[in-house]
Amino acid sequence: MRGCLYSSTALALTLLGAHAFVAPGLQLRRPAVSNRVSMTTSPESSSWGLIFDCDGVILESEGLHRDAYNAVFKEFEVDYNWSPEYYDELQNLIGGGKPKMRHYFGVNGWPASKLGPPPSESADQDALIDALQDRKTEIYKEMIASGTVPVRPGFNRLVDEALALPGAKLAICSASTKDACVFVLDNLLGKEQLAKFEVVLAGDDVERRKPDPSIYVLASEMLGVPADRCIVVEDSLIGLQAALGAQMRCVITHTPSTATQDFSGAIAVYPELGDGDGVQVTAQQLYDMLPSSVTV
Repeated sequence: MRGCLYSSTALALTLLGAHAFVAPGLQLRRPAVSNRVSMTTSPESSSWGLIFDCDGVILESEGLHRDAYNAVFKEFEVDYNWSPEYYDELQNLIGGGKPKMRHYFGVNGWPASKLGPPPSESADQDALIDALQDRKTEIYKEMIASGTVPVRPGFNRLVDEALALPGAKLAICSASTKDACVFVLDNLLGKEQLAKFEVVLAGDDVERRKPDPSIYVLASEMLGVPADRCIVVEDSLIGLQAALGAQMRCVITHTPSTATQDFSGAIAVYPELGDGDGVQVTAQQLYDMLPSSVTV
């Protein structure tokens, strides 16, 4: 169920139809006219935001998602299979699982499945997409729960470095469903590390998913940090477009499947964030990329 309590360190709030996790103490109010969330106080000019994508940034998940989709296609007797090459193309074109399937079926034909013949009515198409996505999420969660999926190098380091600097506010903005996003973060990061983030948003917290900038606009408002004081860490062109659309600076840490994309507009591009001798970027360096920042 959407909108359930997440943990003692994060509350589920209903915000104009979106269900967003936010740490205690962040005061929000419903705007009188606008469709967007407003802060009770003006954004703090001394604050800065560091916002992370989830899939591809916190973990390399492309292969896991593809395997989960192919597994659910087979289970539902859907005669489709996504190759690694095609899935790289698809995931770099469209954000979110349901939009991916809807696009693919729209181009290649709605399939027959164990639920029945190819659906022609919109309601039946929605029902097929929902059933496939729900089961795909379960399969994906089983993969994550196996304990074999590591956090990408440098993520935890960068989080702790950022919080050692003044005014840092952290958020995670994922294109995944909330159920999948929360499960992944709980299993990979644990509650202690996850409690360091003031806001966690998923794809179903906004009407339009990346590359639409809505999720980053909402994160800025909920953090109380102006867009030009936010840095987004993304791994793909879709994420970069969303960040730039929200008027935020964006750093890319690409994966093998996104390495050849055109990241024009990013303020920096790295193969990974890195740990130990392989550190590619520090939180201080990111802070120094902000306007009017002062080295501390």
